[in-house]
Amino acid sequence: MCGICGVIGHRQATPLVFEALRRLEYRGYDSAGIATISSSGQIMRCRAAGKLDNLQRALEESPLEGSLAIGHTRWATHGSPTTNNAHPHKAGKVAIVHNGIIENFATLKKEMEAKGRRFVTETDSEVIAHLLDFYLSESYDPKKAAFQTLKRLEGAYALAMIFEGHNDLLIGARHGAPLAVGYGEGEMFLGSDSLALAPLTRKITYLDDGDWCVLTRKNVEIFDYSGTRVERPVQITALSSGSIGKDGFSHFMEKELHEHPAAVGQTLKRITDPATRHIVLPSMPFNPAQLPRITITACGSAYYAGLVGRYWLESIARLPVDSDVASELRYREVPQPNQGMALLISQSGETADTLGVLRSLKAQKQHIVSVLNVEQSTMGRESDVVLGMDAGPEISVASTKAFTAQLAVIAALTLEFARLRGTITEKQEQHYTEQLLDLPSKIVDVLSNIGPVKAMARHIAQARDVLYLGRGSCMPIAQEGALKLKEITYIHAEAYPAGELKHGPISLIDHTVPVVAIAPSTILFDKMVSNLQEAKARGGRILAFTDEAGADRLDNIADELVILPNVDAFVAPILYAVPVQYLAYEVAILKGTDVDQPRNLAKSVTVE
Repeated sequence: MCGICGVIGHRQATPLVFEALRRLEYRGYDSAGIATISSSGQIMRCRAAGKLDNLQRALEESPLEGSLAIGHTRWATHGSPTTNNAHPHKAGKVAIVHNGIIENFATLKKEMEAKGRRFVTETDSEVIAHLLDFYLSESYDPKKAAFQTLKRLEGAYALAMIFEGHNDLLIGARHGAPLAVGYGEGEMFLGSDSLALAPLTRKITYLDDGDWCVLTRKNVEIFDYSGTRVERPVQITALSSGSIGKDGFSHFMEKELHEHPAAVGQTLKRITDPATRHIVLPSMPFNPAQLPRITITACGSAYYAGLVGRYWLESIARLPVDSDVASELRYREVPQPNQGMALLISQSGETADTLGVLRSLKAQKQHIVSVLNVEQSTMGRESDVVLGMDAGPEISVASTKAFTAQLAVIAALTLEFARLRGTITEKQEQHYTEQLLDLPSKIVDVLSNIGPVKAMARHIAQARDVLYLGRGSCMPIAQEGALKLKEITYIHAEAYPAGELKHGPISLIDHTVPVVAIAPSTILFDKMVSNLQEAKARGGRILAFTDEAGADRLDNIADELVILPNVDAFVAPILYAVPVQYLAYEVAILKGTDVDQPRNLAKSVTVE
């Protein structure tokens, strides 16, 4: 969601904050702004609707000076995306930036209005500034005013606060939304994540939920929700200031699509023994052979990775699996078995709904195992076991390489559990592992022959509706393809199990509706061929991803074929995800949409 940065130091702060906001663009936003404390002690602001280029032009016209600044990229929740609603918000002697939602803002706003305060925006965030300024007017110092304000807020927030007349004070707070403290030489930083702070420092402290912090140029004090001084560990991040370059590609998404082989390869490298080529995972605080059930939950693409995992865990490890999107599972009040396991999947480790489920499942005595790309995230710190992946920073809003890395981890987990449960032989385990380890080179082959995907894209670019079909463990890949197409091209797309075609969706098919089939010859292929013949008979344009054997059968049915390397059915979902995602990218290029920052979307959904 929104991005936050704060700088307190000895240099002009505005350029530093602006660069951090550039690095936070991937989170999604529709306005931006910066506030500073000038040399005279006054708060100065500059805000703009739209992209950061608009803010840059505004700053060129009205520069902001000062060595203390806060900045914000806003993704609108309360109030339309206008300059007036853009952060930072100011009230009296206070300016704040806020990521999250204040659930009791209406009550607080009514209280503040009764005290004669006038609100000038449509946002929930403005009430925070008014509360702070009210407590200042009641003779509280900034630190006490912040503490009193935080105790009044209900909901989710990451906050940075500055105060007129206090040019050596920056206060931050987090509850349900991530915030990190960065350490420099004679300067300190706040940021929504370590990526924002990478050009400034690699020394990071991740605040725990409920923490708030008081920064000066020389040090930081951290307090918990009760106001007690606490210590949090300082970590050295692996990110560098060059981590977000496009490396010659037109878009971050294009670059990240071409990083699939590295993401899968590096992830597998950390969880396999190079000598024995066996899976090696962190030790579990439970015996997988005695697990009664696994609950899988996530959001968006990560949820589809979990659905593939459900097929694998049930069919190979012979474990019962329940799966649901996190936004529903956290409110379903599902009875959990004694000592069950929950598998949670998240690229950022900060996804609000998934984090909420983690806490509710943990309260029900479930063992929490998380698949994460950011192991130092809140989910990472609160999980029993973290299965990390090495996908690297993912900047484009639409997730690509993180998806295949998640699948690689879940596939490895499946094989490890199957071995411990005795549901596969040593020979089968070796075969499956070899198939996994061969994937990076197979993905390179796919990316080296992307021409057929571009040809397929031309059939979709002018469509209003697209159907994606899959079967078995490739059904979630159809769902992933439909999601990607919707996300970055704004074309309506739906995914269905191919066997459900005659139960309703077939009525939608005519010559204007492309039908995209995820059809490896190893997964219920005869059934898929019959389904596609039925769609063809209704005038549907059939666009199929398959292998050489499948291409022979589909040659007279499909209008376009993308022929992929032959792989075992076990790893087919990982391989097929790559060209399916690439198809959405190519359609977006043809339509001219904003590939990396599609409208209305954010990279990390840190509020409900």
